[in-house]
Amino acid sequence: MNESILSFLNKQTCATVCCVDANNHPWCFSCFYAVDAKNGLLLFKSSPGALHVDILRSNPKVAGTILPDKLNKLLVKGLQFNGMVLTNDHPHSEVASRIYLKRHPVAMAIKGDIYCIRLDQVKFTDNALGFGKKIIWNREAE
Repeated sequence: MNESILSFLNKQTCATVCCVDANNHPWCFSCFYAVDAKNGLLLFKSSPGALHVDILRSNPKVAGTILPDKLNKLLVKGLQFNGMVLTNDHPHSEVASRIYLKRHPVAMAIKGDIYCIRLDQVKFTDNALGFGKKIIWNREAE
């Protein structure tokens, strides 16, 4: 994955993730995340009974955004992504808890499961690199 994208992801903490239920109704949720850079994964923790977890079980396709934790209204910067939530028995899920809890150790005190979003496409906008500068990353192009 592009170093500018990884650097941005590692500096931020919260993502908005969007999913669509069986009736084509959209649902968004916000979550703290960690990054598995080696595997191109976004990791988050959620309680098993959350509405979005039920939706993701039937339709694991997601899209989302990540904005800087501290917005600079004069400088457009942010990331858009789409991907797929992996099942908990996926081989990448084995290291997810370790990576997530290293980044968010307080999460050990909160019940829930760690979920992995396989990032398939990322568009990173950073006007600090030039007006309208966008960096696109696609898993298939790797």
